[in-house]
Amino acid sequence: MIRVGRNWVGPIRIALTLFGFPFCLCTSGIRPLTSFSSYQFSARVSKSHSTSGCSLCVLPPSVFTMSCSAPHIKARCPKYPGSETQRFPVPDDKVDWNTDWPQYRPVSYTAPSVLIKPVWADQDIRSFSPRFNALDGNVDRRSHEGDYRVEQGMPLNPRGRTGLTGRGLLGRWGPNHAADPIVTRWKRDSAGQQVSHPVSKLPVLQFVSIKRRDCGEWAIPGGMVDPGELVSLTLQREFSEEALNSLAASPQDRERIHERITQLFNSPGLEVYKGYVDDPRNNDNSWMETVAVNFHDDTGNSVSELPLQAGDDAGQVHWIDLDSGLSLYASHSQFLEVVAKERHAHW
Repeated sequence: MIRVGRNWVGPIRIALTLFGFPFCLCTSGIRPLTSFSSYQFSARVSKSHSTSGCSLCVLPPSVFTMSCSAPHIKARCPKYPGSETQRFPVPDDKVDWNTDWPQYRPVSYTAPSVLIKPVWADQDIRSFSPRFNALDGNVDRRSHEGDYRVEQGMPLNPRGRTGLTGRGLLGRWGPNHAADPIVTRWKRDSAGQQVSHPVSKLPVLQFVSIKRRDCGEWAIPGGMVDPGELVSLTLQREFSEEALNSLAASPQDRERIHERITQLFNSPGLEVYKGYVDDPRNNDNSWMETVAVNFHDDTGNSVSELPLQAGDDAGQVHWIDLDSGLSLYASHSQFLEVVAKERHAHW
């Protein structure tokens, strides 16, 4: 188990804020302020229902109560990840599409890895006619945020301008759907007793975290929802591949992993978040959305007993203590805060 801290960012964040910049340091040189900083989070658990072997606690009408007064920030990170492309600068008061801004000149960029037309990516927008805000064949182009605007055949980011058009590193025009399984357990001492935090006196939760190869940040081991795939299956598949490296396991070990994972993912899960993600890969025409679900190994005799092993997209994988000092990829810290509060654990 390791700790990932962010205590050093405070002075830098204050300095940049004083000069009017909405950013602090990030792995690529700049890191935006907490993406949902002015949002109010509230998770509500209601009657559980089964979704193809994955039991989720439904949280109607929305998992988070959000104030949209705070525009996305990571989606405006000046330098687009994985490239030398600089976004057209978008100040906070010009993010909203309803704000007239004739001087807006976004930069167009689609990554070479997308332009070579891999199976997970759409064609060029001029070569086909996608059905936006609908189930387009087996590709779901509906947004968790509701209907989004389409102008001149191009979908518009529901959270506003980003300074960049095209698809960037994302494969789909419009929403790109992901699923983030948050697997937790109670931290225990050598005698098997729950460990409480010395200050809050609340029990400490641990979650499985991977270190992403693409940016070096720690994150929840999630991934993209395949066309036609149920989110419940994506959650189970991504955790197995990224945190347990099931693809490289022997047939015998793979069967054991499948048995333990199925046991955990068939338990009631807490749907923590469902919606838009403030992600540095987002742009005006393509953006990330996710469903984040917490699966808790309460007794510690399920997934906790399996050895963690990083998959292809992960550099490392560890059990990490939940704590407010965590510095994680995208909006993952906010997801974990909700988990900690719902489980009455330390944060």
